[in-house]
Amino acid sequence: MSVAEPRRIVLFRHAKADWPQVSDHERPLADRGRMDAAVAGRKLADSGIPFDLALCSTAVRTRETWKLAVHELAERPKTVYEERIYEASPGELIALLNETSDDAQNVVLIGHNPGVQALADILAGHAEGDTRERMSRRDFPAAAFAVLSFEGSWKSLEPGVGTLLDYWAPTE
Repeated sequence: MSVAEPRRIVLFRHAKADWPQVSDHERPLADRGRMDAAVAGRKLADSGIPFDLALCSTAVRTRETWKLAVHELAERPKTVYEERIYEASPGELIALLNETSDDAQNVVLIGHNPGVQALADILAGHAEGDTRERMSRRDFPAAAFAVLSFEGSWKSLEPGVGTLLDYWAPTE
């Protein structure tokens, strides 16, 4: 892969979780979350992005979200379950993405708010059409995702270098 080709990153918030008497890390998806995760997977498939790598939090709800979403994709990317995504700040997520091999052109990161939403806001120096407005208006609900592109190596990913290409959230 040439680092001159635009890279894409999808920031994907886990679907709606249930609130049983377990630790936060162990919370599973609610019924609504399972439905929304599959719909989000179909929307990701419709985007036509050929993902090379998925970075997924180790929390139960993110793993379940990804399992349901990836089932909808034509090809399953390499998936790395990364404990550093859980409760990560935007800066910590950027540092993690900076470690990504330049062999990966398109990456999906499945994580949590407020980190995922804040990262989308921080990376997006530019936006196509009304994507920023739609993302701001809807906030970043469970199962939402933002698609950004940037040029350069993963090591060059930093605030403001991205273009917000698309934003999707399930209907309430």
